[in-house]
Amino acid sequence: MPLTITINGRDALQNAASKLERKINKWATDIIRAPPASLNDLRLATLTDLLGSADFDLDGDARPMLVQNLLRHVMAETISEAIINCLIVTSSSEANIQLTRIHEHIFARDPTVASVWRRQTFSAAVDVCSPEMSGAILDEHMPALTDLITAGPTTASSFTVLESACEFSRMLHGSPSSAGGTIDAFYRSFVPELGSTLYPRQVELVKRCLRSERGELDRVGATIFPGLVKVSRGPITPGGQSADNVHTVVRRAQVICECALQAGSSTS
Repeated sequence: MPLTITINGRDALQNAASKLERKINKWATDIIRAPPASLNDLRLATLTDLLGSADFDLDGDARPMLVQNLLRHVMAETISEAIINCLIVTSSSEANIQLTRIHEHIFARDPTVASVWRRQTFSAAVDVCSPEMSGAILDEHMPALTDLITAGPTTASSFTVLESACEFSRMLHGSPSSAGGTIDAFYRSFVPELGSTLYPRQVELVKRCLRSERGELDRVGATIFPGLVKVSRGPITPGGQSADNVHTVVRRAQVICECALQAGSSTS
């Protein structure tokens, strides 16, 4: 039976997110403790997956804390794009993408009908994220890094994180709206990009940011867990049309800033 997220169950959402965050951190920490390749190669592969190319300058040797947080970022982005923002209903990526589009179309017409459709669809969804599906997700979203960690226990631990992410996604999408009976909503996630501006309403810093405290501009060094927004349909205009969807942040993205990474301190 899916976990219901209501206003009174907000703690359940936070607890489930924190549990998944800890698994992502353990996955990254285990890689750093027994790296399948050099830290420089891990840094290059992770940045290649995140930035889409290997055409960038890297200064000096990679430090363990930097690589660990880049690993957390690439896994957070993979979970956001491939699992939370794509309804994982079947073992086929193509079918899941199509079902996600169908849901968006229904939601634009009638959010209440979309809520019923989503819960009914997830009641018959696959119970596990198969190794084949997990492998396809990794190959699509972090191919360079996957090439380095293919052998050994790292692959199994990657699959375990993705399975936990699928459980978290099913909890989000298979549950009634937290908005009560008046407005239906669904959840999406977001991952602030590397080097993007820190927006306090969207991010929560996991380490002290000295630049911000001095009133200076600082940027995202790594996003270690996605933020979550609740999407609801906008109010009906006098002309009978619906305004743009309303996005309400229900959990800020967990971020470590650039200056904290450069300082060389560690995160939990």
